[in-house]
Amino acid sequence: MSSEQTPTTTPDATGPRPRRLTYAAALAALEGAALVAGGVWMSVLGLTGEPDDRQQAVTGGVTLIVLALLPLLAARGLFGLRSWSRGPAVITQIIALPVAYNLLRSDSVAIPAGIVLAVVAVTALVLLINSETTRALGIRGPGRAEK
Repeated sequence: MSSEQTPTTTPDATGPRPRRLTYAAALAALEGAALVAGGVWMSVLGLTGEPDDRQQAVTGGVTLIVLALLPLLAARGLFGLRSWSRGPAVITQIIALPVAYNLLRSDSVAIPAGIVLAVVAVTALVLLINSETTRALGIRGPGRAEK
């Protein structure tokens, strides 16, 4: 074994955080907060209301709260300029797109929620794949591993 350590690349924390990265982190945090609110609402209604299936309502609420961890952790990582955080943030947006599509296909008050979710997901994706964001996070593209 060599006593040399492999140099690790860390993002340049000396400069200010790019606005695009801050906006992407804020959108991820907003999605996480919305999931927590929806999960709490669903659980409370399941426990205090008259749901068709109380166990299913509470389980759905707990599931939404647990799912909120992904965008919340990604937002925290993005605010902290952690390169690992872009993956969970992108995954969150990709998962949000089919949800938005299903909301848009409904014929209820869920249509505006679908529009908002679609706009947020596409906006966040654009912000996350922006070259300024990837540079700030210290992410290098393919073929640039040794630069």
